[in-house]
Amino acid sequence: MAKCGKAKEYRLHFFCPGCARVHGIIYQGKNVWDWNGDLDRPTISPSILVLGGPENARCHSFVIDGQIQFLGDCTHSLAGQTVPLPDWPYS
Repeated sequence: MAKCGKAKEYRLHFFCPGCARVHGIIYQGKNVWDWNGDLDRPTISPSILVLGGPENARCHSFVIDGQIQFLGDCTHSLAGQTVPLPDWPYS
């Protein structure tokens, strides 16, 4: 997980093992998600829907207590599975 912020908008990013890409949410500013403030075992709500990228992919998930719960409408191989949130791969 990684936090970053700039002028009145704060984001939280995580590496998605299903898409092999970074996804993010806004936790402070306009149109925000709820986040429990824990970088090690985050819970984010509501669900996170990411569209686009290679082959017009769809990734739909919940992050609950440090686990990514991929919903069945994902177009990647982790659809319907729950996996631990991976460590942040970037320094």
